[in-house]
This record gives sequence, structure tokens and C-alpha cells, in this order.
Amino acid sequence: MDFTFSEEHEMVRELARKFADKEVRQHAEANDKNSDVPREIIDKAAELGFLGLPFPEKYGGADMGEIGYCIMLEELARACFSTAVVIGGHVSIGAMAVYLGATEEQKKRLLPAMCAGEKLASFALTEPQAGSDAGAMRTTAVKKGDRYIINGQKTFITNGGIADVYSIFALTKPEAGMRGISAFLVDKDTPGFKAGKPEEKMGIRGSHTTDLFFEDMEVPAENMLGEENKGFGVAMKTLDVGRVGIAALSLGAAKEVTDLSVLHSKQRVQFGKPLARLQAIQWMLAEMATSVYAMDTMVYRTAWMYDEGKNITQEAAIAKLFCSEELAKCADHAVQIHGGMGYMRDYPIERFYRDARITRIFEGTNEIQKLVIARDELKKSE
Repeated sequence: MDFTFSEEHEMVRELARKFADKEVRQHAEANDKNSDVPREIIDKAAELGFLGLPFPEKYGGADMGEIGYCIMLEELARACFSTAVVIGGHVSIGAMAVYLGATEEQKKRLLPAMCAGEKLASFALTEPQAGSDAGAMRTTAVKKGDRYIINGQKTFITNGGIADVYSIFALTKPEAGMRGISAFLVDKDTPGFKAGKPEEKMGIRGSHTTDLFFEDMEVPAENMLGEENKGFGVAMKTLDVGRVGIAALSLGAAKEVTDLSVLHSKQRVQFGKPLARLQAIQWMLAEMATSVYAMDTMVYRTAWMYDEGKNITQEAAIAKLFCSEELAKCADHAVQIHGGMGYMRDYPIERFYRDARITRIFEGTNEIQKLVIARDELKKSE
């Protein structure tokens, strides 16, 4: 067994860390306050090849696999969770849906621009009445000649309004429920397409989250992503990869709040000695370090499995569930160690605490992850 990162992956980490420290970290507070991540930051990430890390070179990617992608996302999450979410929404589910579900012609046409940052991608599955229950979807796509007429609404869409290309899921056979869902590639300038106002969120405020509205939106049949009525499979395969990304985000944030807490505990003096010498603080730091170690192992084992071509549905759900829950514990400990300062917006701990909460919800709530894990575990004995 070899748990050593390759030289190429170590280079990705070094490059991502320098970018995060020099270009991203300084904007984190402003991103949160202004509810926006400037496009120039995303463009700089694209110039470094970050938007194409997991994809093959023939599509304009860096061919660094899920491991390389997770390394990059982890480092960005340490500096600014919102920036990592914007890039993750683009790469891990937006462009990934194209890579996993598109025809060869569609991949060659779209992925190079996505890898280069020329076209920002978004993934649109969730609806007001269909969150965890994707089968309750109401958006419809009715075929009319060589086009589909799409009507409906999506909600809580990451990169909504700022993305150039959307993977949109709609019912082409409503009576079949999940077995009647198809996926379509839709350009933001398509007549009948409209993005709502950005939502005011608790955390990850720098990332844009909006509703999408479709009113008699005509989409060419050639823009179907995959086969008709097979869209649900594309969505689930995409979410498997997306969940590994959420685990990597959680890992990066957990490492950062742990490091900040160690530093603070050494500098803050109470009762005539640094907090770090108090057993109560040491125990919290020990628990945080243990969480980070387990998270790190889980993220990169799962990423390795994916790069080896193995099915990771259960493992991705486990990683997403575990890492998001452990991040919550680490963020809570970090606030406690910082005391009143951890509760103030002048300190990054407060922002990380708010940002962490979403990881237990998006890419499938943790309750859904438990259902996925249990389902696959029960199948093993059949």
C-alpha cells in the first residue's frame, strides 16, 4: 500500500496553496460581505489549469484525476469557502455532468471552453417541490419536431445567473417519474430562460445561488445530454463525484480552523498561561486533529478509487456524510476556543462556522447519504 502523492500531485498542491494565499485569501472577507466572488479570480484559477484538473487532456483538461482536483479544492477552501464552491460547482457537477453524460461531439465542443474558463457551468436538478425527492420533479420537456419545449423552475442552483451553460433536468415522460427524466444542455442566452435574484444565504455568501425559470424555452434535440429518459442516471453519477468534492471542501476548511485554533491557543493568555496549556483546550484540539486525519484518509482513498475506475456511490456518500459532520464539530470547537472573538465577524472563524453548515445539505442532505449507504450495505448480503 502506498499513500504517497505523486510528484505531479504535490506540484498541484504547491501551486494551489500559493494561489490561495496570494490571490484568494485576501478577498475572502469582501466576498462574504459583497455576496460575490469576482470573475477575475475564477479566470486566474482557469489560467492555472484548475478548472480542467480532473478531465482528460483531449478535452482541454490537465488529466490529474479526482485526486488532483480534491487537492486543489482543499487548498482553496482553506482560504475562501465561497471561491471553492464557485469553482466546485463549475467543475465537480457542472462540467462533470457534461463529461459523464454527453456525446463525444458535445464533449469536444463544450469541455475545452469549460476547462479554459471561457464558459462557466452549472448543474440544475433541484426544484421547489423536488429537493431530496428528485422524483417529484415538475419541470417538463415536450418534444416538438426537432426541439424540446421546456417549462418549469429550478431552485438553489449554484452559479445560477453567472454560468454560461446549464445542465438542466426535466421530465420527458412524466408518468415514469425518475425513469422519465432527461438532461439538456442549455445556454444562458436561450429565449425563455431566466435566472432569479441571488439568494441571501447564511454562509458561502460569495457564491451565487438562484432560481431558474423556463417559459416555453426551446432547446434543440441535439442538446440532450445522454439518452432520452436516462437523465436521472447522469445526475446520480455526477452527484457521486460532487460528493467527493464536498468532502474535500470540508477537509480544507477543517484544516484551516484547526490551524487557526492552534495558533490562537498559543497566543491567548488566560489564568496566567496560554490556552494551549489548559487540558480542556488540548482535548478540543485533539478531537479536531483526529477528525482531520480521518477526513484526509477518507477523501483521498475515495478519490483514488474513482480514478481507478471503481464504483464509489457508497464511498462518496460516506465521505460526504462523515467529512461534513466532522467539519461542523471542528468549526464549533474553533468558535469555543476563540471565545467571544470566534463569534465576531472581524475574525475568519465566524465565517467558517457559517460556511460549514451548508455541507450537510447540498449535494444531497446527510439524511439522504445515510439512505444511500444503508441501501448499498443491504445489497451486499443479497
